[in-house]
Amino acid sequence: MPIIESSIQRERLTRAQRENRAPQISAYRTAVKNFEKAAAAGKDNLNELYQKTSSVIDKAQSKNLIKKNKASRDKARLHRLLASASAK
Repeated sequence: MPIIESSIQRERLTRAQRENRAPQISAYRTAVKNFEKAAAAGKDNLNELYQKTSSVIDKAQSKNLIKKNKASRDKARLHRLLASASAK
């Protein structure tokens, strides 16, 4: 436990930020995993699910939960999954 007052305040702020971000990051990861599972299973509603997942990725990027390049990379990877599932 820190002794200096500014360190105590910083720890309190960091804890609050982490508690706010954790469910948002979890929702982002869950959306991506759900799309991947649906693509592997060959579900019919992949286009709709891709749009929702893409939206979740964009929201995570706009809230600085993930970086811009990671958002682009994730969306490109999911689009490749969509294309390969549609080709089957």
